[in-house]
Amino acid sequence: MHARAAAIFVRESTLFECEIWLEKGKNRVNGKSIMGILTLAAAKGQTLVIEADGTDEDRALEVLSGVILNGFTENE
Repeated sequence: MHARAAAIFVRESTLFECEIWLEKGKNRVNGKSIMGILTLAAAKGQTLVIEADGTDEDRALEVLSGVILNGFTENE
């Protein structure tokens, strides 16, 4: 995941109170940390798993999976 995509993901993640994690293989990072996400070195076509734990976890998963599925396009 490149820096712009990571920044969009983090920006959206921080809107939620729940904890958010991203996994690629055996690596798991805080989904609210741009540096953590960049260390995953996730490339297009690789599988990422999003985990959320907290009061707004369902909404967070819905929004964040949409961000990824929409190719990290910004809504204007």
